[in-house]
Amino acid sequence: MKRKIRFSKKRAEGKRVNKSILIGRLTNDANLSYVGAKQTAKATFNIAVNDGYGENAKAYYIPIVVWGKSAESVANYTRKGSKVGIFGKIVTRSYDDPQGVKKYITEVVAEPVGGVEFLDNKGSSSNENTKFNSDITPVDNGDMPF
Repeated sequence: MKRKIRFSKKRAEGKRVNKSILIGRLTNDANLSYVGAKQTAKATFNIAVNDGYGENAKAYYIPIVVWGKSAESVANYTRKGSKVGIFGKIVTRSYDDPQGVKKYITEVVAEPVGGVEFLDNKGSSSNENTKFNSDITPVDNGDMPF
């Protein structure tokens, strides 16, 4: 049995939703800058988000903006290729270029708290950080009482 979904204009009034949840990999290292009188940290980067399978597979390249302590964390703990989860909202802004042409930018601004989730460690594999000393002396456990 199919269930009908009813849209109630009265219930939806005043409830606007602008939420984005993305999982992807950084296409570049985060660009960290400090802006404004309070020198607030701002990190900008792009992530590649894969969609579809096989012949229909494609990637979307999404610009991301992160503010405050989260911006510093992104700059310190990620690099190109790092996998991240982004929770934020879509924002569009505009500016006039030097020729006077109006340009529009659409980007995702991460939530101030919990807007970025690090899904790997600096884009490195666990083997990359593991080093073994070949000059290890074996221990004889023959005299141990247990």
